[in-house]
Amino acid sequence: MKINPKVQNVNVLFVKSERETEIQEVVFQKKGKPKITDLTSIEISSKEAQQVASLSGGVEDLLKTLPSVNSNTELSSQYMVRGGNYDENLIYINDIEIYRPFLIRNSLQEGLSIINPDMVQAISFSPGGFEAKYGDKMSSALNIYYRQPTKFELSGEASLIGGRLTTGFASKDKKLSGMISGRYRNTNLVLNTLNEDTDFNPQYMDFQTYINYKLNDKWGFSFIGYWSKNDYEMVPKVKEVEFGTLQSPLKLNVFYNGKEDDKYKNMMGTASINFKPNKKWAFNLDNFAYQNREREYYSIASAYMLQTFDPITGAPVASYDVGGQIDHARNDLLVKTFGAQFKTKFSPDVNTDFEVGLKFEKENLRDFTNEWQLVDSLGYSTPRTHVDPGTLDTSQLRLRYSISGANHIEPTRLSGYVQYSKKFYWGENRVFVNAGVRASHWDFNDETIISPRGQIAVKPNWDMDMLFTVSGGIYYQAPFYKEIKDFDGNFNPNIKSQRSMQVILKNDYEFNMAERPFKLTTELYYKKMDHLIPYYLDNVRIRYSGENNSEGYAYGIDTRLFGEFVPGVDSWISASYARVYENIDHQGYIPRPTDPRFRFSMFYQDYMPKFPSMRVNLTLNYANGLPSGTPISLDEFGKPDFQAPYKYQRTLPSYKRVDIGLSKVFIDQKDNKVNGGFWGNFRELTLGVQIFNAFNISNTVANQWVNDVNSGYNYPVPVRLTGRFFNVKLEFKL
Repeated sequence: MKINPKVQNVNVLFVKSERETEIQEVVFQKKGKPKITDLTSIEISSKEAQQVASLSGGVEDLLKTLPSVNSNTELSSQYMVRGGNYDENLIYINDIEIYRPFLIRNSLQEGLSIINPDMVQAISFSPGGFEAKYGDKMSSALNIYYRQPTKFELSGEASLIGGRLTTGFASKDKKLSGMISGRYRNTNLVLNTLNEDTDFNPQYMDFQTYINYKLNDKWGFSFIGYWSKNDYEMVPKVKEVEFGTLQSPLKLNVFYNGKEDDKYKNMMGTASINFKPNKKWAFNLDNFAYQNREREYYSIASAYMLQTFDPITGAPVASYDVGGQIDHARNDLLVKTFGAQFKTKFSPDVNTDFEVGLKFEKENLRDFTNEWQLVDSLGYSTPRTHVDPGTLDTSQLRLRYSISGANHIEPTRLSGYVQYSKKFYWGENRVFVNAGVRASHWDFNDETIISPRGQIAVKPNWDMDMLFTVSGGIYYQAPFYKEIKDFDGNFNPNIKSQRSMQVILKNDYEFNMAERPFKLTTELYYKKMDHLIPYYLDNVRIRYSGENNSEGYAYGIDTRLFGEFVPGVDSWISASYARVYENIDHQGYIPRPTDPRFRFSMFYQDYMPKFPSMRVNLTLNYANGLPSGTPISLDEFGKPDFQAPYKYQRTLPSYKRVDIGLSKVFIDQKDNKVNGGFWGNFRELTLGVQIFNAFNISNTVANQWVNDVNSGYNYPVPVRLTGRFFNVKLEFKL
């Protein structure tokens, strides 16, 4: 039975005993990559991650073409997995957990992804049912491994929206190696495709380094350093949005005064010691520190006019509402974490692994919030009781909502796991078992959680090349900054972890078609969730209710066809159908704000047969609109009312987008090699054109709700995403 390593994205090792003394190892993974025992993981090529057309400059846009991953904005590196929200995904670099910024409200503010494709060696992504060594999140785990160069290298990119420069080095004896990379990005030209008159100045930059020193065959040391600075400045002037229907077209004109000035700074350092006394034992000690400094300042006054027009003549017919609004915020957040984790692995033979890990983490959160909104219509602030003209109105003038708080906590988090992996033969069938349990305690809410997890895979001895996998367990969403912050702006020490009990059934079928390898993966899953914290989704900001007063469930089917649609290059097609529901305060089940429903995506690569240096890659995404278009009602105290979704349900339009990357390879190490002279110093030289949103589809990321005070009707005004944009980039490697 032939296994093609190109299309095998589950790394499984099987061995068979011969004469009870000889052990033969059969490897289903490429050499040089980290050993991955998680059967739910999907491997993604680092080369493909570099080539994909991406506005965030990371690997996440490639993840969004997987069937289990959903997103309704191209400006964000965040993603949703199987009905979960942005906060439910784990991200690791070399097994060290990474944090994202917390205060970001809309996708325009997001800068570079923390993952630098130039430094990536291997990408492993699990959409659920992952093993016990990964942390306490309910949806997914992404683990990125950075590579170790073996000689001097220099690579870079320059484009209309930024550039990057990466250098790698290695000593002659290969004991010392490292990489240093810097990136800069300014999406001003992309944001100018929005249908509004706004001055944008978004500048994002980061520096990363990865250093390795191998003292001898047993001892090794490594260091990862990261620093990023994202500045987002916006001065809005005028905005015009046309929406409604052909029979009743509407237009919203908004005039602004003020500005927004946000700053996000992240720093991280990890020093690791690796000790491998022999082939059976391995010990790792990671010492880490992380700091996130965020500042969100804005004061923006707006005056708006909502009108309807005659569909034939285009003349204005009626003015529904004229009013104004002031949005103000002075929010500051400082997050510091430091700690250490110790991991050990014992492998008595190539079939068996025992793993144990312990982690200590000290957290320091300082949060200062002052955020409010004033809504005014014809001189009267709202919410306000309506009275007849001429009648004395004695009701209170007040803000639509106000959030303020000053919080400082220094909690400690302890966690650990035990994990067992075994590969063996069951008759002529190959079997892999992975079972483990992890435990965690957080002294802020004095909660201890225990999470048993397991995976089993069977590869029958059939003529058809198939692999069957069952995985699942109990997964918690351990609370952190967002979950513990209530609508008053205070930290709630009574919040508990959300819980998800899930089971996933998976089938991998490998076959040849047109003498080329293909792989069809199908997954069925079900999640039963309780202790949920209701939330609403506004653009990419998630606001939690602050109470564990909901329960829910999710189910779905994912399928992906992976293979060489064109000889020599990999592509795939993905499709999924999924639903996620919740029951808030026993009022009945309704879709959650991240209910995905149907989605279809594709990543396709091609080249010209007679001119293989001419290459193209295409990413296509179609996803049903999220039910986050529902207006958030406020109670008499200005707090969101989570009973409102039961009275009013509305979904956003479907998200449709195609990005295309075209490139011409002038120099490479195969067909276009250059020897001698200046150009002989280049290993690769490529000129490319990227077409973002190739069909100029006007997508909607959220709704801005305008209230007609006369009728009380809320008009959903779409918040549009970027239009078509052409980017030119030059890439080189020395």
